Amino acid sequence: MILFIVIFCVIIALGFGLAAAWSDFNSMTIPNMYSALIAVSFLPAFAFVNLFAPEAEYFSSLLSHFVALGIVFAITYALFATKTLGGGDAKLCSAYALWVGVQGLAPLLFFMGLVGGILGLLTLGLAKRKVVETPKKDSWLDKAQKGQREVPYGIAITAGAILAFIYQGYLSSESIKGLM
Repeated sequence: MILFIVIFCVIIALGFGLAAAWSDFNSMTIPNMYSALIAVSFLPAFAFVNLFAPEAEYFSSLLSHFVALGIVFAITYALFATKTLGGGDAKLCSAYALWVGVQGLAPLLFFMGLVGGILGLLTLGLAKRKVVETPKKDSWLDKAQKGQREVPYGIAITAGAILAFIYQGYLSSESIKGLM
């Protein structure tokens, strides 16, 4: 039962991340509900592991997860306040920081930055060369092809989260066996 609940919560967290990435690609917005569900899905997963399989070492300490959330929230809030990062991006990144804890912050931020850099280069390239004749209005492609330099960072955040989940072992057979 614990394995089912934890895997279900991981699927919810990654599934809503993919939905956020898709939404950001299509409309340059991330609904608040997606980030909320990602964050909330962490709580039952953490509770069930610590109540029924504390020896599994699947998660770090609760303090580690909340410290990561606090650090990322403070940084992304400052970026939002300076209009460097969107509010949806800040919430999405903070929700994933809660999941990965302090130990998972480096891979989350590294891969997020790497994918974000690639998206930034693509955005610059799309301003010079139109690859889609009639992109969806107000989508990233539409804005990029018009020369606007907005990047759908929800894609980068979700990619970073997926790779951080792999790094943390949330998807490994070894970690999953520890929950049985």
